[in-house]
Amino acid sequence: MSLKIVVLAKQVPDTRNVGKDAMKADGTVNRAALPAIFNPEDLNALEQALRLKDANPGSTITMLTMGPGRAAEIIREGLYRGADNGYLLTDRAFAGADTLATSYALATAIRKMGDVDIIIGGRQAIDGDTAQVGPQVAEKLGLTQITYTEEILEVKDGKIKVKRHIDGGIETVEGPLPIVITVNGSAAPCRPRNAKLVMKYKHAKTVTEKQQGDLDYTNLYSKCDYLNLEEWSVSDVNGDVAQCGLSGSPTKVKTIQNIVFQAKESKTLTSADRDIEDLIVELLANHTIG
Repeated sequence: MSLKIVVLAKQVPDTRNVGKDAMKADGTVNRAALPAIFNPEDLNALEQALRLKDANPGSTITMLTMGPGRAAEIIREGLYRGADNGYLLTDRAFAGADTLATSYALATAIRKMGDVDIIIGGRQAIDGDTAQVGPQVAEKLGLTQITYTEEILEVKDGKIKVKRHIDGGIETVEGPLPIVITVNGSAAPCRPRNAKLVMKYKHAKTVTEKQQGDLDYTNLYSKCDYLNLEEWSVSDVNGDVAQCGLSGSPTKVKTIQNIVFQAKESKTLTSADRDIEDLIVELLANHTIG
């Protein structure tokens, strides 16, 4: 059976390179100060989607991401590996969204797409580690969800069978389509870019990117419609501005602290309760623990 698959993917700041400028004064991430990468677990999710496409001829994969204009790179990375098309949710009104506002925006975009069989994404993003967006999207769309997926085994007779990780082992579960699935980082890694697909889609751009480009590929875009990546704003997906971005985000960051670990002089402790208590107080004070 052919499937209509949507892959939720996010461009995230590389948290391995967090510095003093990583956060803005309002508590949101300063994405301009950090290198941007494809969220690792979303790549695992993309691989599961590609395997479904391979096993079910006629299936299509649509990339869906939300972010600034540069996040279109995530769509291209999906196309290079075998996805068919993609949409970029980009609007100033989306900026500063927490998981609640993000899932609202993604859900409205999926409704606009129409009938979808499988929505699949990574378990969590490395810039938040909440694992909330996938389940919240399922809740907003009123769909069944399967989380912590290790492998999608088969799709048959309107149902999907999945192997998922649980505390203490692995279980196999079955759910009805349409469905939302989140995938663990321990699932199969994503396949590399395909050289032919890179050549085919290397000029794929959004309207904004075309306006900012130095080269004129007008004729190319008019002849090759697949190179035109769509951008959707809040109004394009019939969204409520009050539920998007910072205005729709009840989560607020109060303070951000940079903790730098440095080697210092050694300290000799006895087994006395006082020594142990003093050590705990010191570790708490400098945020080594707690």
